[in-house]
Amino acid sequence: MRVIAALADLKLVARVAEALNVTQPAVSKQIVELEKIVGVPVVTRDRNRLYLTPIGHRLADHARLALNQLARAAFDVEAMASGVSGSVSIGAVSSVAPTLLPGAIALFKRSTPQASVSVLEGHFVELFPQLEAGALDFLIARIWQPQELPGIEQMSLFSEPVVVVAGRDHPLAKRKDLAWSDAVAFPWILPQSNSVARQAVDALFASHGLTPPSNTIASLSLALNLELLRVMPALGLLPQGLAQTQAARGDMVILALDTRGLLSEARCFWRTDQIAQNGTLALFLKCLQQTTVEMETIPFG
Repeated sequence: MRVIAALADLKLVARVAEALNVTQPAVSKQIVELEKIVGVPVVTRDRNRLYLTPIGHRLADHARLALNQLARAAFDVEAMASGVSGSVSIGAVSSVAPTLLPGAIALFKRSTPQASVSVLEGHFVELFPQLEAGALDFLIARIWQPQELPGIEQMSLFSEPVVVVAGRDHPLAKRKDLAWSDAVAFPWILPQSNSVARQAVDALFASHGLTPPSNTIASLSLALNLELLRVMPALGLLPQGLAQTQAARGDMVILALDTRGLLSEARCFWRTDQIAQNGTLALFLKCLQQTTVEMETIPFG
């Protein structure tokens, strides 16, 4: 399972061998044995590169899911055996909270039901001082222009594009040849004016030679923003996964505007040495990591 999953990602036997810390002949032997079990070819060969057949791709998908389930089982046993309890306080930006936190919190609570969790939504500028002061244990945010922060550890969680969205009846909803100049005149639902995210959005407009929109609504409320998109010809920004879910329901459309990687990376921040001293926080950090692995494993689209 590990060989076929790695081969789907890395393509070369040498890279697979290096990633799994085995020899190249061992990888080749595993592929031959797998083909004997399946009874049909799972790879095609072109010089030193291997390509998965359609059946090979399907096996790789199942292998990823099976390996993830095994990892989840090992994680559950380890977490339950640790017997940790206590509390975790999390600050999160609204564009990350509904994507990442439900799975991480569910995994954490299943592993340690005695522990309590509190979540505070906001933007980075207002949440970061609370992290420094110890009022928050973790801060999860999308980043722009990453930098080192004294006394703070940080870890990349996942990368997901931010896309421009509009209500299904918006005048631009059916336009295919859109330019940013077509969108700037409409009302925009944007992050708070003093937030890092708003600075990033303003810089995006500037990179297209445009002045940022003046007709704006600053809101952190996802529920309110979705309703605003429904009742008025506004434009907004949403993480791609959430936008695809809403678009599949017919509630909105994703506009063909390139956001140039705007705020695509999400990171977790915590105070230095805090994890080593607190088993509950260490467990929650593992839950975050496990959830991001599962987000990458599940096929979207």
